[in-house]
Amino acid sequence: MAYTYDDQNIFAKILRGEIPCTKVFESEHTLAFNDISEQAPHHVLVIPKGPYVCYDHFASSASDAEIIDYTRAIGSICKQLGIEPGQAGDGYRLIANSGADAVQEVMHLHVHILAGRPLGRMLASG
Repeated sequence: MAYTYDDQNIFAKILRGEIPCTKVFESEHTLAFNDISEQAPHHVLVIPKGPYVCYDHFASSASDAEIIDYTRAIGSICKQLGIEPGQAGDGYRLIANSGADAVQEVMHLHVHILAGRPLGRMLASG
């Protein structure tokens, strides 16, 4: 599927330095910052620096270096926050909304890392 990237979205502006953010992590291909509308004590947004609309766009079009960097960045951030369940942390939720049905608000791939309190079920069962 072809994707059209809007370089005027808020995350593109953050990447260009036009809008400030509270940086949590940065690497060659990834930027992470605190969400301004936090939903948990830890609420970090992780974005690739490349122009990708959603996760399947990233997975099919990004370079191996970008994919590895982004994935490892998420692990590094969880370690930095002390939320890794395997290291005595209480765990976290990783969310990536893609498209209208998932209510993606910014058309730049981003994942939310949420932690620091019990988050409950994501969707009602049934």
